[in-house]
Amino acid sequence: MDSGKERSDEVEGLRLIRAFLLLPPDKRAEVIAFVEELARAHGRPEEGTQASPR
Repeated sequence: MDSGKERSDEVEGLRLIRAFLLLPPDKRAEVIAFVEELARAHGRPEEGTQASPR
């Protein structure tokens, strides 16, 4: 990955974090629940189990 693309991804990540932090607490909870559901749907190991290294 070239440096420009990496920096662009970094900036986008920071924007997403900032947007999340600006949400009211009830909306944050909705986002967290949505992401947890996505993680379960994609076969993420349950809490307390080891994830295999990539």
